[in-house]
Amino acid sequence: MTLKLKEIIKVLENWAPKSDAEDFDNVGLQVGDPEQDIEKALVTLDITDEVVNQAIEENAHLIITFHPLIFKGLKQLSGKNRIERLVVKAIQHNIALYAIHTNLDAQLDGVNGMIAERLGLEDCKILIPKTEDLFKLKFFVPHMDAEKVKDAIFSTGAGTIGNYAECSFNTEGYGTFKPIKGANPTLGTLDQRHEEPETKVEILIQQKEINNVLSMMKSAHPYEEVAYDLIPLKNENQTKGMGQIGKLKEPMAAESFLKLVKNQLTTTCVRHSDLIHKKIEKVAILGGSGAFAISPAKMAGADAFVTADLKYHDFFLAENGILLCDVGHFESEQYTKNLITRYLSEIFPNFAILTSDINTNPVNYYI
Repeated sequence: MTLKLKEIIKVLENWAPKSDAEDFDNVGLQVGDPEQDIEKALVTLDITDEVVNQAIEENAHLIITFHPLIFKGLKQLSGKNRIERLVVKAIQHNIALYAIHTNLDAQLDGVNGMIAERLGLEDCKILIPKTEDLFKLKFFVPHMDAEKVKDAIFSTGAGTIGNYAECSFNTEGYGTFKPIKGANPTLGTLDQRHEEPETKVEILIQQKEINNVLSMMKSAHPYEEVAYDLIPLKNENQTKGMGQIGKLKEPMAAESFLKLVKNQLTTTCVRHSDLIHKKIEKVAILGGSGAFAISPAKMAGADAFVTADLKYHDFFLAENGILLCDVGHFESEQYTKNLITRYLSEIFPNFAILTSDINTNPVNYYI
């Protein structure tokens, strides 16, 4: 099966919109032409010489990586360092490079969802929800057409709040308008003011849904010109953000929990704070560097926090109230490539997607 690169990108960005990435990040297509034909893709956590060589050997003309190869602007491509060398090599072999990083971190079914799955956590919620990602859509529609327009909008997935779908608030009233020259009114008469029983509908939508929602609203609406307001909100988005928090099926002792973490995340060691003298039940997780989330984890009532890249002084923040577990950066994110492969395989079951078996961890351990 052959796909245009832009088709694959569209699916990835519907899952993890680039707008969800952190400001410091550089996600999306880094090398390649969106119109390029792709017959096979290789998924990896990092791009290394070995990974690019594997793509060449497998005749895969797309590498989907979690960690971006290019974080900062390149002033030249002379091959003087690792990044320039790999970019040149990819271009020479017509290999496109696509990065999906903190925008995937932000999804409930993203990086941290995979960690939660491996640890057996239930009832997971976002630890640090995103703000300024939600909008309130208000529009006015004749009573008789309100349900049809709402159905069109709800078909996009808009109007979801937590575990509740198709949420809206509706107010009945009257709208007035006077069609003037050039109008082709569904209701009313040219140059005469018309009064129509209307419903004001209010629906919560996410930023990524805006274009699709407005398109569906306008196509289903009977009016030639649709009156609507789109208002940015400061509300927390409970479906995306940094980290997650959930519960173990059964509470366990701190030492038993550490063994679970070590085994399920396949790490050689777990650096941790002092063992706490209470059962571990509520667990916060954040793949990658997560020291900034220690305070939110404590405030959320977590008994343990699993993350990576904690510094010496970070462990003092536990204060015998929470078990801090540092499993290693690579170790916390290593299953992300399996997550990406699984997601794409469900959308494109006949497309060749390979998961790289190369260990790209730059950190080595002497045991």
